[in-house]
Amino acid sequence: MCLGIPGKIVSISDVEQKLGIVDVGGIQRAVDLSCIVEDGTELHQLINSWVLVHVGFAMSVIDEAEAQTTLAILAELGQMQEELVAMQDGDS
Repeated sequence: MCLGIPGKIVSISDVEQKLGIVDVGGIQRAVDLSCIVEDGTELHQLINSWVLVHVGFAMSVIDEAEAQTTLAILAELGQMQEELVAMQDGDS
């Protein structure tokens, strides 16, 4: 299964390599932006954009509402996973 995680581009770290710093839940990582850069677009125009990140690449630009909805669902899935583990361990 491939899963894209929403993150917000907070800065550009290397224009030539098309790398940006993306904040995903408070963790900032360098991400390759080459898949979302259109001809004639300056990378700095992407700052504050929300993107779906998969294996170090920004795969698509999404709007903030979609990003927040996806983050909420991922948080719910994480809580559900914790409950399933607790049930398996006999804690519930």
